Amino acid sequence: MPKSTVKIEHRYLELPDSFYTRVQPTPLSEPRMVCFNHKLATQLGFHVQNEADWAKVGAGLELLDGMDPVAMKYTGHQFGVYNPELGDGRGLLLWETVAPGGTRWDWHLKGAGTTPYSRFGDGRAVLRSTIREYLCSEAMHGLGIATTRALFMISAKDPVRRESIETAAALMRVAQSHIRFGHFEFAAHHEGPEALKTLLEHVITLHFPHLISLPEEQRHQRWFEEVVERTARLIADWQAVGFCHGVMNSDNMSIIGDTFDYGPYAFLDDFDAGYICNHTDQGGRYAYNRQPHTGFVNCQYLANALLPIMDEDDVRRGMRRYEIAYNEHFKNNMKTKLGLEEAEESDMSLIMDTFSMLHEHRIDYTRFFRGISNLNRHGNAPVLDLFTDRSVADEWLERFEARLQKETRAHDEREYAMRQVNPKYILRNYLAQQVIMEAQNGDYAPLKDLLKVLENPFDEQPEHEHYASLPPDWGKHLNISCSS
Repeated sequence: MPKSTVKIEHRYLELPDSFYTRVQPTPLSEPRMVCFNHKLATQLGFHVQNEADWAKVGAGLELLDGMDPVAMKYTGHQFGVYNPELGDGRGLLLWETVAPGGTRWDWHLKGAGTTPYSRFGDGRAVLRSTIREYLCSEAMHGLGIATTRALFMISAKDPVRRESIETAAALMRVAQSHIRFGHFEFAAHHEGPEALKTLLEHVITLHFPHLISLPEEQRHQRWFEEVVERTARLIADWQAVGFCHGVMNSDNMSIIGDTFDYGPYAFLDDFDAGYICNHTDQGGRYAYNRQPHTGFVNCQYLANALLPIMDEDDVRRGMRRYEIAYNEHFKNNMKTKLGLEEAEESDMSLIMDTFSMLHEHRIDYTRFFRGISNLNRHGNAPVLDLFTDRSVADEWLERFEARLQKETRAHDEREYAMRQVNPKYILRNYLAQQVIMEAQNGDYAPLKDLLKVLENPFDEQPEHEHYASLPPDWGKHLNISCSS
């Protein structure tokens, strides 16, 4: 397999050996390449002629020179309860590659078999959940939101028992780091200050190199502030596109601020501020409107883990950055979605009143914002048609038009900019469900078609108009669980 000028490393192995266990993948039989992300491979520095060559790597049948698979050890808070037993239960970190431009990538094989951290699991992934992760990581990338990526996925003949017998699959997930908040919780609560400091310096060296030259105390403080700010901005980005993660446990929080671990996620259809996308989340801990607060709580778990090696006042100061960063980024996101450039004191109340209206009347979130991005081209009808009571929409549009009078940009220029942030196409759950059903029957073409559409979610793509349709009744509020 040609590697051009890719550099092979495995810097994770520089951490104390309590942070991982070497594990060989458990092979899958008769692997078949389902999807290969050629654009991403090129970005990583790999020029792939024959994607089938990679199927054996995905199935754990073959390792490339330099691959040294390890299951990472971490802990974390799951639904608010600390769990010391966590770690990679079905995924293996194979190696790190450094692309010609200097970007570092971890390669992590999900569905690679049991590890010492599998608890009662079988270490496998199924086709259904693997497709969902592949689709969503690439959809989020298309939307410009920080995320792990999907390089390729394979299916195999092996049966896997879930609620019923399902098909095995595996995903090659790549990310600039797989280190989570939970790694720091593990170090703090089980390994002691020395290991904690080693982990912190490792993360700064590889992922925050601009901080290396600062004196230690300042370096650690600035690093923590940046992690908190990245987390806050990420969640403000989720809220702006109506994305619900579903399992915001601290072991699913990336230390570099990527969207991490796609399980029972959903993009909002009819707007419901309290929407819970994970049917195992009985109390709604991770509901859409609680995500900003949950991000803050997860930063608190990280803060507590850092106390053995950081000054408490520095940690408190870092935590204050969360609310400031979130509020600022959320407001900017929403103003951009509404096409507002000028500063007006009343803007925040317009934003919150818009959310209240969408919630009260259960208006399709994506269609509404796309509709107001095209008022000049298509008139008010696409917006009015979303409302049962059109007078509510008329009233809002009147208020919106009055606010736009204070803008200086030309209408066309403003709406063009709005269309760059208000997607026409999102990964609605029913679309994912449709391609999963086709894939389970052996037809992967619909999956590839949907991926192509989601690559450019802000473009009109008139030939793909049906992907922007409102969901059918069966496709709303689909029941998605953590079982994968």
